[in-house]
Amino acid sequence: MSATHLTDRRPEVGPDELVAAMCPPPRFDGVRFDTYLPDPAQPSQAAALTACREFARRVGAGRARRSWWQTLTGAGRQATGRPGLYLDGGFGVGKTHLLAAVWHEVPEPRAFGTFVELTHLVGALGFGETVRRLSGYSLLAIDEFELDDPGDTMLVTRLIAELTSAGVCVAATSNTLPDRLGEGRFAAGDFLREIHAMAERFEIVRVDGADYRHRGLPDAPPPVSDAELAARADAVAGATIDDFDALCTHLGTLHPSRYGRLVDDVSVVHLRGVRPAGGQDVALRLVSFADRLYDRAVPVVVSGAPVSELFTEEMLRGGYRKKYLRAVSRLIALSRGSAEPEQDGVRAARAGRTRPA
Repeated sequence: MSATHLTDRRPEVGPDELVAAMCPPPRFDGVRFDTYLPDPAQPSQAAALTACREFARRVGAGRARRSWWQTLTGAGRQATGRPGLYLDGGFGVGKTHLLAAVWHEVPEPRAFGTFVELTHLVGALGFGETVRRLSGYSLLAIDEFELDDPGDTMLVTRLIAELTSAGVCVAATSNTLPDRLGEGRFAAGDFLREIHAMAERFEIVRVDGADYRHRGLPDAPPPVSDAELAARADAVAGATIDDFDALCTHLGTLHPSRYGRLVDDVSVVHLRGVRPAGGQDVALRLVSFADRLYDRAVPVVVSGAPVSELFTEEMLRGGYRKKYLRAVSRLIALSRGSAEPEQDGVRAARAGRTRPA
């Protein structure tokens, strides 16, 4: 067999498909509150689990009250208490697992997406149409919440205000407290009123712990030679192989909302000649690409530089540091998966929990 190339693919995703795809990625299909195993050494994890269970209960109860109120008046009605739950913590402590468990627990209709996917949805539908479509939902779950520029700040704070006023509950995860979003990226001080107004809508829950992806596990395998890379790609059904620079160029021709469709049916991604990203724009596309690979648990094999060197020291000192570190963590896990072909749940269980984020 011969491996195919991601650079030959030009997937299309329509607005209706974007809305229909607002659900947890395949990696989190089976997660529930009962499959989250708090680390006994980190009491905040058990506390976060309790807070998420209670929030999901309130969403369900609020949905019932809202349906009754709408039947009488045709209006939305917000659930009792703050309409938002905000899970703050480091990488790999189970925040996305808990967020997906909340989503699975609450009544339909409900939406789940990363912060980037949400902004892509607004870009595709327009602000008013996005509000119209989501206003009847019980929950909007936003993973990896981050504000990278003033435009995103105004867009998301306004969207959350509109939806929560319509009775939609919002749950989010992030590595940054909501009143500190945007720090190091733009003049956050100019937008403090909007940022603080958004933060007041959330109950903040801290989740502490070490990154499960690296807890007690070996380092990622070293890069292979170009010859071995080609041989491995040809030996696996559904594998792809691409020159790293060519893939970076190709990603620049696609809207990031298409990256998931780009790798939907791929078994293993092989990248030849990996090197540090050639600029901030390229690096941020690689972050989005890595997230979609991780969502789908697609293993990665590389030649050239190791994935841990994908982002330069200068990039890791800048405002997007947390995005880059998250991408490295995920790519190391995916690289390890290519050398150790186990089910993801088995690897996660060995790390001390079942399929966290």
